Amino acid sequence: MAEYRRLCEELAQNITAEDLEQLKCACKEDIPSEQSEAIATSHHWFAFLEQHGKLDKDDLSYIEHIFEISRRPDLLTMVVQYRTHVLKISEEDEVDTKLTRIPSAKKYK
Repeated sequence: MAEYRRLCEELAQNITAEDLEQLKCACKEDIPSEQSEAIATSHHWFAFLEQHGKLDKDDLSYIEHIFEISRRPDLLTMVVQYRTHVLKISEEDEVDTKLTRIPSAKKYK
Protein backbone atom coordinates (compact mmCIF):
# COMPACT_ATOMS: atom_id res chain seq x y z
CA MET A 1 0.00 0.00 0.00
CA ALA A 2 2.93 2.34 0.69
CA GLU A 3 4.11 2.03 -2.91
CA TYR A 4 0.63 2.89 -4.16
CA ARG A 5 0.48 6.00 -1.95
CA ARG A 6 3.94 6.97 -3.14
CA LEU A 7 2.78 6.62 -6.76
CA CYS A 8 -0.30 8.77 -6.12
CA GLU A 9 1.84 11.41 -4.42
CA GLU A 10 4.34 11.45 -7.28
CA LEU A 11 1.52 11.71 -9.82
CA ALA A 12 -0.12 14.49 -7.80
CA GLN A 13 3.11 16.48 -7.71
CA ASN A 14 3.24 16.36 -11.51
CA ILE A 15 -0.31 17.62 -12.03
CA THR A 16 -0.72 21.39 -12.22
CA ALA A 17 -4.00 23.20 -11.64
CA GLU A 18 -4.39 23.48 -15.42
CA ASP A 19 -3.68 19.76 -15.82
CA LEU A 20 -6.29 18.99 -13.15
CA GLU A 21 -8.96 20.85 -15.09
CA GLN A 22 -8.08 18.88 -18.21
CA LEU A 23 -8.15 15.57 -16.28
CA LYS A 24 -11.52 16.41 -14.70
CA CYS A 25 -12.87 17.27 -18.13
CA ALA A 26 -11.60 13.93 -19.48
CA CYS A 27 -13.63 12.07 -16.85
CA LYS A 28 -16.69 14.34 -16.85
CA GLU A 29 -18.97 11.36 -17.50
CA ASP A 30 -17.95 9.93 -14.14
CA ILE A 31 -17.80 13.10 -12.05
CA PRO A 32 -21.01 15.17 -11.78
CA SER A 33 -20.33 18.85 -12.49
CA GLU A 34 -21.20 20.02 -8.97
CA GLN A 35 -18.72 17.52 -7.51
CA SER A 36 -16.13 18.37 -10.14
CA GLU A 37 -16.18 22.00 -9.02
CA ALA A 38 -15.43 20.89 -5.44
CA ILE A 39 -12.30 19.00 -6.54
CA ALA A 40 -9.62 21.64 -6.13
CA THR A 41 -6.42 19.59 -5.99
CA SER A 42 -5.04 16.47 -7.59
CA HIS A 43 -5.12 14.83 -4.15
CA HIS A 44 -8.88 15.47 -4.00
CA TRP A 45 -9.23 14.06 -7.52
CA PHE A 46 -7.45 10.82 -6.58
CA ALA A 47 -9.53 10.55 -3.38
CA PHE A 48 -12.75 11.03 -5.35
CA LEU A 49 -11.76 8.32 -7.83
CA GLU A 50 -10.92 5.93 -5.00
CA GLN A 51 -14.20 6.60 -3.19
CA HIS A 52 -16.17 5.94 -6.36
CA GLY A 53 -14.38 2.71 -7.29
CA LYS A 54 -12.46 4.15 -10.23
CA LEU A 55 -9.02 3.78 -8.66
CA ASP A 56 -7.46 1.12 -6.45
CA LYS A 57 -3.92 -0.04 -5.66
CA ASP A 58 -4.51 -3.08 -7.88
CA ASP A 59 -6.60 -1.42 -10.59
CA LEU A 60 -5.19 1.67 -12.26
CA SER A 61 -6.80 1.17 -15.66
CA TYR A 62 -9.14 4.15 -15.27
CA ILE A 63 -6.38 6.71 -14.69
CA GLU A 64 -4.28 5.06 -17.39
CA HIS A 65 -7.12 5.73 -19.80
CA ILE A 66 -7.53 9.32 -18.56
CA PHE A 67 -3.78 10.01 -18.84
CA GLU A 68 -3.79 8.56 -22.36
CA ILE A 69 -6.68 10.67 -23.64
CA SER A 70 -5.31 13.73 -21.83
CA ARG A 71 -2.00 13.24 -23.62
CA ARG A 72 0.08 12.80 -20.48
CA PRO A 73 2.51 10.01 -21.42
CA ASP A 74 4.79 11.03 -18.54
CA LEU A 75 2.07 10.18 -15.99
CA LEU A 76 1.07 7.05 -17.88
CA THR A 77 4.68 5.89 -17.84
CA MET A 78 4.78 6.21 -14.03
CA VAL A 79 1.68 4.03 -13.75
CA VAL A 80 3.04 1.43 -16.18
CA GLN A 81 6.29 1.26 -14.19
CA TYR A 82 4.28 0.77 -10.98
CA ARG A 83 2.44 -2.15 -12.59
CA THR A 84 5.66 -3.75 -13.75
CA HIS A 85 7.79 -3.28 -10.64
CA VAL A 86 5.30 -3.25 -7.75
CA LEU A 87 2.46 -5.43 -9.02
CA LYS A 88 4.94 -7.70 -10.85
CA ILE A 89 2.84 -7.88 -13.99
CA SER A 90 4.95 -8.92 -16.96
CA GLU A 91 5.00 -6.68 -19.99
CA GLU A 92 3.03 -9.19 -22.06
CA ASP A 93 0.38 -9.65 -19.36
CA GLU A 94 0.30 -5.93 -18.75
CA VAL A 95 -0.41 -5.05 -22.35
CA ASP A 96 -2.61 -8.04 -23.11
CA THR A 97 -4.84 -7.99 -20.03
CA LYS A 98 -4.53 -4.85 -17.97
CA LEU A 99 -4.08 -2.17 -20.58
CA THR A 100 -6.53 -3.30 -23.22
CA ARG A 101 -8.24 0.08 -23.05
CA ILE A 102 -4.95 1.72 -24.03
CA PRO A 103 -3.65 0.27 -27.29
CA SER A 104 -0.67 2.62 -27.34
CA ALA A 105 0.43 1.87 -23.76
CA LYS A 106 3.15 -0.47 -24.94
CA LYS A 107 5.08 2.41 -26.48
CA TYR A 108 5.42 4.03 -23.04
CA LYS A 109 7.05 0.96 -21.53
